[in-house]
Amino acid sequence: MKRFMTGSKWVDMPERRDRSFAAKVHSFNAGYAKVKALDCEIIGNIDAENSFESDHLEFVLQRFAENPRLGVAGTVFEEEGYRSEADSFEGQHHVPGQFQLFRRQCFEEIGGYVPHRAGGIDWIAVTTARMKGWRTRSFREKAFFHHRTLGTAERGRLRSLFSYGQKDYYLGGHPLWELFRVGYRLAKRPYLLGGLALGLGYTWAALRRIDRAVSVDLMRFHRQEQMRKLRAILRSALTFKRIDNFRVLPG
Repeated sequence: MKRFMTGSKWVDMPERRDRSFAAKVHSFNAGYAKVKALDCEIIGNIDAENSFESDHLEFVLQRFAENPRLGVAGTVFEEEGYRSEADSFEGQHHVPGQFQLFRRQCFEEIGGYVPHRAGGIDWIAVTTARMKGWRTRSFREKAFFHHRTLGTAERGRLRSLFSYGQKDYYLGGHPLWELFRVGYRLAKRPYLLGGLALGLGYTWAALRRIDRAVSVDLMRFHRQEQMRKLRAILRSALTFKRIDNFRVLPG
């Protein structure tokens, strides 16, 4: 039996034999159905593996009050030896799936979370919101701590990175951006094998031509953003300027 909390009520879900990301959507939808009739403007998904300060939610809700076009919001996050604003190029426009708050109008406009067994459901939601003209934003003034390394449930770190490479292809990532990601990891000694695993995962998925979870329009939008990031990074490198990973694309 899987149990989770929505509002102040526990919702019990039947135990599933297979572990997949689609189960998260089914659980979320079951909870959302319980509160859908309530008059509320903001809804959210917060993992139980997070910890944060007592005013964290208040801070993010205030950002919604300040900007009526803000559709999805959250903050940067930390794990053991990792901080998203410094160790990733996702940037300020991506909102991590472990803590995502949505303006309800935005959530319903994008069709909510779409169940895909291979994952990427939170990424698809926030990127679709941006494609439809909503602002999406992570704020670095606050951070939450995620108590399990992403993607490592029931598998090791290298297998997780191989899976992330597959997911990069599955979500329509540009080959040039993936090459940059692999090179970036290879340049960091602790992540040498991780870079190889990431690249192998993407290549293996491309050779198999696995079905993608995204529409042609979303893939085009995603790749345009990646190329904008890559051009900004290259300009910074050619002018010997230090780039802020978090603000690689302007706000």
